[in-house]
Amino acid sequence: MNFHEYQAKQLFAEFGIPVPAGKVAASADEAVEVATALGGEAWMVKAQIHAGGRGKAGGVKYCRSHDEVRAAAAGMLGTRMETYQSAGVALPVNLVLVAEATDIVKELYLSALVDRASKTVSFIVSAEGGVEIEKVAEENPDAIHTVEVDYIEGLMPYHCREIGFAMGLTVKQVGMLTRIMTGIYRLFMAKDLSLVELNPLAIVKGGELMALDGKINSDDNADFRHPELVAMRDVSQEDATEVEAAKHHLNYVTMDGNIACMVNGAGLAMATMDVIKLSGGEPANFLDVGGGTNAERVKEAFKLILANDNVKVILVNIFGGIVRCDLIAEGIINAVKEVGCTIPVIARLEGTNVEQGRQMLANSGFAIEPATDLNDAARKAVAAAK
Repeated sequence: MNFHEYQAKQLFAEFGIPVPAGKVAASADEAVEVATALGGEAWMVKAQIHAGGRGKAGGVKYCRSHDEVRAAAAGMLGTRMETYQSAGVALPVNLVLVAEATDIVKELYLSALVDRASKTVSFIVSAEGGVEIEKVAEENPDAIHTVEVDYIEGLMPYHCREIGFAMGLTVKQVGMLTRIMTGIYRLFMAKDLSLVELNPLAIVKGGELMALDGKINSDDNADFRHPELVAMRDVSQEDATEVEAAKHHLNYVTMDGNIACMVNGAGLAMATMDVIKLSGGEPANFLDVGGGTNAERVKEAFKLILANDNVKVILVNIFGGIVRCDLIAEGIINAVKEVGCTIPVIARLEGTNVEQGRQMLANSGFAIEPATDLNDAARKAVAAAK
């Protein structure tokens, strides 16, 4: 699950990580009220969407007056914003964060993530932060430092000191960095997070370190332990079909192609998409209905698939290990009938009672074409899509 910047900063503050004072607003008038309450002579107005790169898209404005705050907020709220990190999707701007402006001396980069290769929580730190961190990684990899934190030992102060002095920080700043990294590690473990990113972690006027921007991702598998995080979810930032799929315990991801996939098992779903690509087609989605799927879940899956106007054909690939193929065939037939499916359906079934299932599909009277194997199914789906 993703979080807005203002939510990330709320969590940072709880764990002792310094952030600029600020508050969200849902209207231009509220934005001016926040700026007035904060005081000072300059403020940042920042669009709240689940994507980075907002500054380059006009979603971050430096304002020197209340009139500029009002104009910046009015120009963002109620619009949709696309950035180079939003995967071609324009996200709605329902809130803006109004925060006190800071004098930045230098921008640093700091993140913590789950590193599957080393099986640790790893910190990635660089003295060259800011919006161009990807460019730094490509052109000057020696400027990036990594710490792999032993799960039993945890993050130790010497880890932070080594990183701080390697970045050229002063003794005082190394102490600040140690407190910030320790706070991030505590936050990461306490909330079952998968990513924390501070970009920039800035050295501000006076020499202090402060998190000027923040990104957090949590592990959905731990949602049951963190109702306080679930309450922060903003579904307006998510694909509507994916949100609906989650209500029916379906794993669905929207893609750009025209061949819809309905598969039981994540690995089989990935293989199905690969074979579609190898056969010259483009998958319209990833959809895992689960190993123990049933007729009701098949029906809901068809509804989700048909909500995408780009879909020209549906490829069903089911392995009947836990469930019987004849029951799946019955579910497919009932789903096609109930939802009024008018596009071709290619169905590849394998496993328990597969012959009965194939025969039921062939005799259904609907445009459901059985396939003998996955390659055959993919070829037929690509041909039907064309």
